[in-house]
Amino acid sequence: MSHPQCLDFKPPFRPSRELELCVMYSDFGCCDYQKDQELLAKYYRIMDNFDYDGYSRCAGFVLELLCQECSPYAAHLFDAEDAQTPVRTLPGLCPDYCEEFWSKCDSTIPLLSGKPDVGSYHCQDLVLDDADYCYPRLLSNKKLNQNLGRVQASSDGCLQLCLEEVANGLRNPLAMVHANDGTHRFFVAEQVGLVWVYLPDRSRLEKPFLNITKAVLTSSWEGDERGFLGLTFHPRFKYNRKLYVYYTVEVGLDERIRISEFRVSARDMNMVDHASERVILEIDEPASNHNGGQLLFADDGYLYIFTGDGGMAGDPFGEYGNAQNKSTLLGKVLRIDVNNNDRGPLYRIPYDNPFKNEPCSRPEVYAYGVRNMWRCSVDRGDSQTKEGKGRIFCGDVGQNKFEEVDIIEKGRNYGWRAREGFACYDKKLCANTSLDDTLPIYAYPHKVGKSVTGGYVYRGCQYPNLNGLYIFGDFMSGRLMALQEDVNTGSWNYNEICMGMGQTCTFPGLINDYHQYIISFGEDEAGELYFMSTGFPSATSPSGTIYKVVDPSRRAPPRQCHFEPRPVRVKSRLIKFVPQE
Repeated sequence: MSHPQCLDFKPPFRPSRELELCVMYSDFGCCDYQKDQELLAKYYRIMDNFDYDGYSRCAGFVLELLCQECSPYAAHLFDAEDAQTPVRTLPGLCPDYCEEFWSKCDSTIPLLSGKPDVGSYHCQDLVLDDADYCYPRLLSNKKLNQNLGRVQASSDGCLQLCLEEVANGLRNPLAMVHANDGTHRFFVAEQVGLVWVYLPDRSRLEKPFLNITKAVLTSSWEGDERGFLGLTFHPRFKYNRKLYVYYTVEVGLDERIRISEFRVSARDMNMVDHASERVILEIDEPASNHNGGQLLFADDGYLYIFTGDGGMAGDPFGEYGNAQNKSTLLGKVLRIDVNNNDRGPLYRIPYDNPFKNEPCSRPEVYAYGVRNMWRCSVDRGDSQTKEGKGRIFCGDVGQNKFEEVDIIEKGRNYGWRAREGFACYDKKLCANTSLDDTLPIYAYPHKVGKSVTGGYVYRGCQYPNLNGLYIFGDFMSGRLMALQEDVNTGSWNYNEICMGMGQTCTFPGLINDYHQYIISFGEDEAGELYFMSTGFPSATSPSGTIYKVVDPSRRAPPRQCHFEPRPVRVKSRLIKFVPQE
C-alpha cells in the first residue's frame, strides 16, 4: 500500500495558496507557499552559476530535483521514513533518469546538495534501491497515485485511521470536555467521581479539579452503570465559573440521579469550590442500570439532560413504560434554563419547550421515547458553510437486537419501547400510529455490537478528509464506526473504521491499537476528536486510555491550525505525560 509522508514525518496536505515553483504539487504535497518560496530562492541561487547553455541543459533537472521535497512521497525519496534514518541530500532517482542527469548536469550536484567540496558522487550514490519509489517512476505508479490524499480503505471498505495516545492510567474515563475559555485545557472525568485537568502539553495537574468520590454511588463490579456520568461547562464559564455534573447517589434506600451546579474556586482556576454545590434536579431511579448520563449545552444556551428509562429490561414501568410517559423525567431528553439562576428558582422552563402547557406532562421534557442514550454531542457545523451547525447526535443503547443513532429534535418521540432501532419491540405499541415516532438515522444489529457509544461529527482543522464524518463506537465489540450524510437524499452512509495496516500508521507517535471497551468520545477546544476506552470495564480499573483520532492520509497545511492558548496559572504539581502504548 502507498504511504505518503513528508520530511517532517507527517502526512501531505493541500496548500492553501498556489505554489509558484513546484506547481506540480499545488493540489497535494508537502510544501506550503512559504516552503515553495524558499525552494524558488534556492533555484535562482543555483541557476545564477550557469551560462545560457548550462541553463538550458540543467534548469529542468534542478527544478524537478528541488521540488521532490514537495512530493507526497518526500520521506521515501529522501530515505527519511523515521527520525533515526540519515536524510539524503538529494532525492533517490531511477537508474535511467540518473544516467541522463549525470551525463548532462553533474556539475549541479554540489549546488543541490549544499556540499561544494563534494566530488565523489556517482549514479550508484543517487539511485534509490526501492524501485517503486524512485523518481520519476513513482509518478506513473498507479498503486501510489490512485486515491492519493484520501482516507485509505481496506479491501472490505474499512477506513484506515491511526491514533495518538494522549492520557492513560485512568479509571473508566467517561467524559472529556473543554471549558471553551481559550485555555485549551481538557477535563477528564472518572466514574468514581474524580475530574482531572490536562494542559495543552498533555501534562496533568496532580490535584484533582473535582473530587466527589464520597458522594458518588458506584462499585468495582464489572459493567456497573452507576457513578459520575456527565460533566459540562456553562457557555459563559469564562465569566461565571459555573459547571454542571450528573451522578448517581444513594439517599436512604433509594438511588437517584443528581444534577448539580458547581463554581470554580476564585483562588485557583484549576479547582472546583466544593462548598459551592447546588443540587439543580434529582430523579429517583427504580433500578441500578439505564442511568443515562449526558449533560450538554446546545447552541440555544439551554442545558440538556439525557436520562435513561429507569432500568431493568423492556421498560416495564406502567402501562407504556417510562419512556412513553411524559409525566415522568425518565427515558427523556430534558431541557432547562439555568442562566441567571443566582436568585430565584434554580432553573426555569424555556418558553418554547414543547410540552410546557400540556396537561399531565413534565414541562422539562424536550423529547421522549429514549431507552438509555449514552453519549450525545452538538455539531459545530462546517467551518466555512456552517452546514449542520447545532444538530444534536445521540447513541441510544438497545435492548435485545439493535443499537441506534438519533438526531434529537424538539417534541419528537424516538420510539422506545414501541421500537428498537427500526424494528418493532412492543408489537401492540408499535401498531399505534398515533405515536408518530421518529426513526433513527442509523441502526445496527447485535452481531456488530451490543452497546452503542455516541460520538461527534468531526469539525476539527487538522484532518480535512474527516470533516462531516460522524464518528462513534460500540462499547462491547470495540468497533469504531462512521456515518456520512448524503446531502441529496438525507440518508447516512456507513463505514467501519479500522486501524491502519502495514505502513499506514508508521508515523512517529502514532499507534494502530486500542483497548476494546469504548466508553466515550470527546472534543478539544480546537475541535479535534478523541475517544476513551479501557481494558477492563470496571470503575476502579486503571486501564483507561484516551486516544486522539488521526488521519494518516492528509493533514491541514502547516500553521493553518495554530492557536495560542490563554495562560493557565498552575498551583499544583504537574505530572508529565508518558505514553504507554
